[in-house]
Amino acid sequence: MLVVMKADATAREVSDIIGVIENLGFRAHPMPGATRTAIGITGNQGAVDPSHFENMPGVAEAIRVTKPYKLITLDLSPDRTIVRVGDATIGGDELALIAGPCAIESHAQAFAVAAAVSRSGARFFRGGAFKPRTSPYAFQGLGIEGLKILAEVREVYGLKIVTEALDEQGIDEVERYADMIQIGARNMHNFSLLRRAGRSHLPVLLKRGWAATLDEWLLAAEYIMVEGNYQVVLCERGVRTFAQHTRNTLDLAAVPAVRQISHLPVVIDPSHGTGKNFMVTPLARAGVAVGADGLLVEVHNRPEHALSDGAQSLTLEQYEQMVEDVIMIHKVMVPMVCLS
Repeated sequence: MLVVMKADATAREVSDIIGVIENLGFRAHPMPGATRTAIGITGNQGAVDPSHFENMPGVAEAIRVTKPYKLITLDLSPDRTIVRVGDATIGGDELALIAGPCAIESHAQAFAVAAAVSRSGARFFRGGAFKPRTSPYAFQGLGIEGLKILAEVREVYGLKIVTEALDEQGIDEVERYADMIQIGARNMHNFSLLRRAGRSHLPVLLKRGWAATLDEWLLAAEYIMVEGNYQVVLCERGVRTFAQHTRNTLDLAAVPAVRQISHLPVVIDPSHGTGKNFMVTPLARAGVAVGADGLLVEVHNRPEHALSDGAQSLTLEQYEQMVEDVIMIHKVMVPMVCLS
């Protein structure tokens, strides 16, 4: 159920509604908006009687929710969510650039890439300390040492750190050293990990699983939000199809499709979405053109020597050119979004 408050509802009236919800044994999820506050209800096994709320002061209406998700929807929050990572944001009018190597390999490599990312005006640095690899013999990341290098990057360049956690203990470590938890495609269906991320104080970047439907992806976000963490960014990173000319098939249609359903920001990963260096910039441009809130891009100072995903990593020079391209497109797109 969704309880929609009147525009002039007071904080006390909102608090009274939350109290009734909790007394019924359910969980309340208040979402303040620009014009009104909506309160989602979770934890109920069946329909909630709207008469509990309809006549209470400040209530505009109580709506039964028939969709499989409750908290990610525009019904709950018609205003777009802006995820705040310190003084940086994802969502709103600014294009978020999240760039860095697939894996942190050394102090020198991380700092060479971070310098270029910082020069580009990006606010976020991505890099893996823990790497889930298809082969157990492939490079698995530097672990805690990698997280410490990422923390040094933040200290020197002021970049916000986005890095992946593979398990619940990994989230504990990411919380110590980073600014945003990445849940990878392989873990999109790891429900205990999603719930742990939902109890974190850090924002979460949730990648779409490589065979996940839109509903499955959005319900994974619901798992996080139902635990109380509403700072979730969705990341389209390509799905598996019959195509052989790319590593994955980047589903650009997911961006406008999500926009019709959810208030959460959406970013595009053209690196995993293509798997090929020469395709990354064209698909990054296309992602911005369809309305993505940001880009997650892999950059390496020496891709030919990369220990992970070198084939899809941009060189520093290619990355700088890509940033110029997407910023120009974004400047055109923002006025169009405002007009619509």
